[in-house]
Amino acid sequence: MKAAVYRHYGPPSVVHVEDASPPVPQAGELLVRVVASTVNRTDCGFLSGKPHVVRLFSGLRAPRATILGCEFAGEIVGVGTGVSAFAVGQRVFGYNGVKFGGHTEYLTIAETGLVAEIPAGTSYEQAAPTIEGAHYALNMIRAARVTAGQNVLVNGGTGGIGSAAVQLLVQLGVRVTAVCATAHLALVESLGAERVVDYLREDFTALDNEFNVVLDAVGKSSFGRCRRVLVPGGLYVSSELGTLWQNPVLALTTPLLLRRKRVLFPIPRDTREDALFLQAQVAAGAFRPVIDRSYPLEQIREAYEYVAAGQKIGNVVIRVREE
Repeated sequence: MKAAVYRHYGPPSVVHVEDASPPVPQAGELLVRVVASTVNRTDCGFLSGKPHVVRLFSGLRAPRATILGCEFAGEIVGVGTGVSAFAVGQRVFGYNGVKFGGHTEYLTIAETGLVAEIPAGTSYEQAAPTIEGAHYALNMIRAARVTAGQNVLVNGGTGGIGSAAVQLLVQLGVRVTAVCATAHLALVESLGAERVVDYLREDFTALDNEFNVVLDAVGKSSFGRCRRVLVPGGLYVSSELGTLWQNPVLALTTPLLLRRKRVLFPIPRDTREDALFLQAQVAAGAFRPVIDRSYPLEQIREAYEYVAAGQKIGNVVIRVREE
C-alpha cells in the first residue's frame, strides 16, 4: 500500500510517499480502506516535534507513529474478532490522535474509538475533516459550560476549530461574535455568527460588547488583551499554550481570585460519543466542516507547507485515492 511516511522530526520535506505493509485488524478492530484524510495543526505539530512537549506523546528522539493523519474517511474492508458495532462495507469516518495512520491506503482503529458511519449523502472528502477541529471546539465549549443566551466571541472563526465552534455555539442558542479577515466575512456569516469582526480593520479587544466567554481558537491573542471584553466572572479559553506557557499557568492561578475573570485551558478528552454527536449534527445539516482545498496523497508535502503557513481556511483534505 502507499503511505506518506516520516522517520524523524522536521519540515514537510521529511515526508515521502513509499510502499508499506498493510495492517492486520486485531480483536475489536476495524480495517478501513482509506479514501480521504486531512492535514491539520495536530499533524503539523507531530511532524515538526514542536512544541517539544508533543514529543512526550510521539517519541522523544524520533516519532513512534511514522504515518500521520489523525482524521480519515473510508470503507470497512475487514474486522477483527469480537467486532459487533460495525460490518464490512460500511462507510465510516474517524479520528485517532494516538496511532494516527490516515495518510495511507489502509488503517486499523478500535470499534470503540472515535469512529462512526458516514451520514447518507456525505462524500468521503466531506466526512474526513469532521472530527479533529470540532472535537477540540466541543471540549472548549463544554469546559466553559456555555449555555443558551450567552455572548461568546470566537477569535479565529475560519480555522478548523473556530469554524466548528461558531456552528456548534449557534446550535446551542448562543449569540456568537466571530473574528476573521476581510476576505472571509461572508463565509463566517454563513456559519451563523450574529456579528463578524474584521481584525484587519478593527481591534476586537476594544469592542464595547462584553462576553461571557472568549474562545481563542487560534491562540493569537491573550488573556491580558481579552480580559477587558469579558463580563465579571467571564472566561478566556485558548487552544494554545500561549507565550511562555502562560495559559496553563493562568488556568491554575486565576481561579484563586474569586468572582474574577479567569482562564481555562481544557485538556481534550477523546470519546466515541463525540464522533456520534458530530455524526448526528452532520446528518441534520447543523454542522458542515469548512474545506479550503484538497491535495492528492502524492502532494502531501505541499499540503503540509500550506497548513504550516497558518493561513488555511477550515480544513485541508488529502485524497488518498481517487473515487
